[in-house]
Amino acid sequence: MSSENIQSVLQETRSFPPPAEFTKLANINSEAQYQQMCEQGKSDPSAFWGELANNLHWFKKWDHVLQGTMPDTKWFTGGKINASYNCLDRHLTSWRKNKAAIIWEGEPGDTRVLTYQDLHREVCKFANVLKKLGITAGDRVTLYMPMIPELAIAMLACARIGATHSIIFGGFSSDAVADRNNDAQAKLIITADGSWRRGKELLLKQAVDASLEKSPSVERVVVVRRMGTPVHMVPDRDYWWHDLMSDVASDCDPVELDAEHPLFILYTSGSTGKPKGVLHTTGGYLLGTMMTSKWVFDLKDEDTYWCTADIGWITGHSYIVYGPLSNGATSVMYEGAPNWPHEGRFWEIIEKYKVNIFYTAPTAIRAFIKWGDEWPNKYDLSSLRLLGSVGEPINPEAWMWYHKVIGQERCPIVDTWWQTETGSIMISPLPGVTATKPGSCTRPLPGIVAEIVDKEGNPLGPNQGGLLVMKQPWPSMLRTLYGDHDRFKQTYFSTIPGCYFAGDGARKDEDGYTWVMGRVDDVLNVAGHRLSTMEVESALVAHAEVAEAAVVGFPHDIKGEGICCFVSLKSGSGSESLERELTAHVRKQIGALATPDKIRFTPALPKTRSGKIMRRLLRDIAAGRESAGDTTTLEDISVLAKLREQEE
Repeated sequence: MSSENIQSVLQETRSFPPPAEFTKLANINSEAQYQQMCEQGKSDPSAFWGELANNLHWFKKWDHVLQGTMPDTKWFTGGKINASYNCLDRHLTSWRKNKAAIIWEGEPGDTRVLTYQDLHREVCKFANVLKKLGITAGDRVTLYMPMIPELAIAMLACARIGATHSIIFGGFSSDAVADRNNDAQAKLIITADGSWRRGKELLLKQAVDASLEKSPSVERVVVVRRMGTPVHMVPDRDYWWHDLMSDVASDCDPVELDAEHPLFILYTSGSTGKPKGVLHTTGGYLLGTMMTSKWVFDLKDEDTYWCTADIGWITGHSYIVYGPLSNGATSVMYEGAPNWPHEGRFWEIIEKYKVNIFYTAPTAIRAFIKWGDEWPNKYDLSSLRLLGSVGEPINPEAWMWYHKVIGQERCPIVDTWWQTETGSIMISPLPGVTATKPGSCTRPLPGIVAEIVDKEGNPLGPNQGGLLVMKQPWPSMLRTLYGDHDRFKQTYFSTIPGCYFAGDGARKDEDGYTWVMGRVDDVLNVAGHRLSTMEVESALVAHAEVAEAAVVGFPHDIKGEGICCFVSLKSGSGSESLERELTAHVRKQIGALATPDKIRFTPALPKTRSGKIMRRLLRDIAAGRESAGDTTTLEDISVLAKLREQEE
């Protein structure tokens, strides 16, 4: 069996304990407290999660905390709850009524601040608009919008009346919108005339019009005026947001919903090309996002918190809207790109709003490194007290840059592992407790029982790479894939019986820290050795000239699989001598078994719109195959075309 396990070759020995002054005030502040919570979460999950659920407002308390076993579990059955009430109404009886809930900055520099009272009023009004349009509890509503406050307002208005929202990132094509409308059988779509992206206008309404030719379930369209660009409005189908909002009441009672009522569907790309509609319910999801926001980000009432994700992704759902607002936090929301109109835009926003907590993705961090330290060094980042990373494993060298240049060696870094399907953060440092190691997401959060196992489900020892599984259910886990429960069971629960497994390989070191090694289908099988692509990529990125790297396998006559590296440099276009240097560098860092067979220099790598490298497409290029499967999530199709041209 051992030859089938993933060999780990990355050596990382640096460790950073939490600053004593941070620990003193942290929400979880001792190893003993962490261990006691973990022990209870494992031995008596119903008591553990039941006690935490008292932090939410319930119209009626639940009868059972947990019913069933994986894959079919229900949480807080018999309980009645409303997500919108928990994010808004309960803050209105205290001083938080006049606290900023959302600080919004548009790409051109326009700004809006919505207090909890303002947001509550707008949400109630739009909930009344939805009711007027015939939307009732259980109906699906598509949101295809820019990063503007109306997106958060529409989400919370859906939640208020029990409509299930399905958010589609505003950069997707009309075909992707149509597919998702059809799968969810959406009755209504909310969009905008357009949105800003790097100074250019994205024509959202035009894409919606095209999608509706292929999605007959949608009866009406609500359009926010963001750009002022003339758009085609179909009578009795299309309505302006501002017209509808002008004559509705500003109070709307929240519907008392079952804890298991579907809060939202979020589509994630499937390897077969058909998107998967991940379904999350209300009570368990809200509990997961609320508690993890408090624990991982150490949220305090005076914090200004900024998650840079788009709300079209799970990170934006959980950590711009539901998690922060259920805690009564101030959440910054930014419409545009990190490099518009210049490469210092993020640091400018941190200085302007005195942001305390900053949560972004490794792909962004690698772009910041490429753009140069002079950008962050121009701005005052002294307000920052905590940094976070999300989306994929972070290379140790990118972690160190983040720590030194952005955190100025005083901010703990929380490197978080979780997925669309998990709903909330699963494995992460606790910033007041955990000594961090660059590149490791460290240990599971209380209530999360994670294990690294071989293909038979046997636990593996230290530094043996295997499959990362969850052995116990947790409240914020997905309940099904919308309309396809068989695919849900097959995708997540068939590999290791009785366990959740969503495709990531990992190892635990001698301290019990988790090192995620990337998707198991991204593992290389070189001459009988199974190697993690992430570790080879980290070795490449550790070279001074490399900004980003993606490593894939390709068929090799002798070794079975060869190693092909796609490398993006900080500057310049690459040379044969650099290719030799990088090959030697990887050998030195990892060993001869990881020696690259091909190194290809490219100005950019093909990525999804959330910044994940699409290795599946690179595997096709490396093997000289045509690309199959779902490419609707690809941010810039021209990157693929350029790589194909290099081939020819």
